[in-house]
Amino acid sequence: MGRILAIDYGRKRVGVAVSDPGKLIATGLQTVRACDVLDFLAEYAGREKVELFVVGHPKQMDNSDSESMTYIKPFVTALKKRFPEIPVVMYDERFTSVLAHRALIEGGAKRKTRQDKGLIDTMSATIILTSYMEQQRNLGM
Repeated sequence: MGRILAIDYGRKRVGVAVSDPGKLIATGLQTVRACDVLDFLAEYAGREKVELFVVGHPKQMDNSDSESMTYIKPFVTALKKRFPEIPVVMYDERFTSVLAHRALIEGGAKRKTRQDKGLIDTMSATIILTSYMEQQRNLGM
């Protein structure tokens, strides 16, 4: 069985999370510089079987695309070109950064830790992946 990789893409940093082979648990992998993310994913996919990429889809409250899509669309195009054998799914990422920040507060993280944007990006990718896998289980997939 392969793993699912979730990607919270940003202009500077990209949070990456991964599922276990059984697709039950999402774990934050790391935050990577945006310019290095495709090489990081290639290196990871060379070690582990990846069967799906889930990319965060930033949306407005009215369900329209956020302006962030102007730089996420070219990334998704490059991802599909670099990994033509691995499907790519866009998944609604509204509120993931807020949820990640709230989880740090509730977990008792100190202010300096809560200001670590890389940690927030990795947690956001983990939330995206967890939500995606829960939706798939609820749909019976």
